[in-house]
Amino acid sequence: MAGMRRLELAEALQLGPGWRHACHALLYAPDPGLLFGRVPLRYAVLMQMRFDGRLGFPGGFVDLRDHSLEDGLNRELDEELGEAAAAFRVERADYRSSHAGSRPRVVVHFYTKCLTLEQLTAVERGAPRARDHGLEVLGLVRVPLYTLRDGVGGLPAFLENTFIGNAREQLLEALQNLGLLEAGSFARLKISAPPP
Repeated sequence: MAGMRRLELAEALQLGPGWRHACHALLYAPDPGLLFGRVPLRYAVLMQMRFDGRLGFPGGFVDLRDHSLEDGLNRELDEELGEAAAAFRVERADYRSSHAGSRPRVVVHFYTKCLTLEQLTAVERGAPRARDHGLEVLGLVRVPLYTLRDGVGGLPAFLENTFIGNAREQLLEALQNLGLLEAGSFARLKISAPPP
């Protein structure tokens, strides 16, 4: 991930007071639906349109003096997603990775959380009533996990958007490691699969 180095969680937590910590979560759910009655959706994966016009994941900065990473992340999810976020809790078991950038001195902790489709849909419906909707968060979007026959529509077109920080790489790594795409999808997308 360009400009960022991967850290083990213990190493990230040992960084000095000059470092800020941010936590973000990819929320997903199995989705048996079909697009146009023939294209399997497989999973619903949420991202958000941020205040700066870039795509990212729900979450934000946490204060380790007052909270654990997960407490801070769940507070951020409540602010950005609303009441439906109370139906689940992101835990340490959902942790995926940490990456540090030197300018600014920020460590980004990434989590993935599998929900039921009903929970995920409730998050989508309730998000417009969340505290930060229209401010930090301009809306939620589902990531299209398919490629249309033209080879462009769906995920290839989605990946052409502008992402904040390393969110694009986090998305691709999670899709690969969680098995959310059909086998061979990375080759068809003409992008290299992230390391497992």
